[in-house]
Amino acid sequence: MRGADQSYTDAFACHRIDLAAPGAEAMLAAQLRDVGLVTLDSLTSRSAVLAVANRIMNLVPHRDSESDGLTTIRDTRRHTHRAGFSGFGNGDLDPHTERSGTPDPPRLMLLVCGQAAVAGGESLLTDGQAVHTRLFTGGREAGPALAQPRTAFFGAGDGHATQVFTVHADQRVSVRLRLDGLTRWSPIVQPYVPQLRAAAVRHQIPLPLAPGQGYLIDNERWLHGRRAFTGSRLCWRALGHPRFPMPRGFEAASTTVFPPVLSEAG
Repeated sequence: MRGADQSYTDAFACHRIDLAAPGAEAMLAAQLRDVGLVTLDSLTSRSAVLAVANRIMNLVPHRDSESDGLTTIRDTRRHTHRAGFSGFGNGDLDPHTERSGTPDPPRLMLLVCGQAAVAGGESLLTDGQAVHTRLFTGGREAGPALAQPRTAFFGAGDGHATQVFTVHADQRVSVRLRLDGLTRWSPIVQPYVPQLRAAAVRHQIPLPLAPGQGYLIDNERWLHGRRAFTGSRLCWRALGHPRFPMPRGFEAASTTVFPPVLSEAG
């Protein structure tokens, strides 16, 4: 995959899977295991989105989801200045992990455009593997610091103490992040947050989705955000755990040297 300057057509087309093709679900599962990102189209109704979501994941209810398990994402004009509700405004949305403030965030997120904004509103995706590589390699101190256990607290009073990078027993890595008002950082990592933010933005890939188009991401690998917009933008979102085996996170760069205090906590 190319860098963040690649065109929308390239980014969408090179990750697209035709769900009507023979063996589509097996190809989708393999691509999620490989790169953690799939793009989809022809999902022109809420019922179509729900049907696809139920094919590939066990849905996880969200604070804002409706009875069918999907969440309608739009500007409510009531949540603009409420921490944790930025998705329901029309402003920029920082790169983040869905449900970062819970002990076990859903592995998959499906987002499909129902109505495009008049201007702006592009989805922004960041590969956590690229961020991890940038912050760990080249003798940098930021990566190891951001992997120290319990150096971040994400969420409100019932949030979760964790770390940005979690290393698992097989040395694969998961990323977890939010950068809004519901984030508290340990003094150990506070100096490196600007580098973290810059890396997450630098590696963003814009996807200005048209109606019926969407993306499916591994929520332990990819961060997602959004550009500010005008007009009535509407999307449907599904969160859940895959109905097929998936390894945790992503493979670290071969040059990565992990600090000895890393753990799977978080």
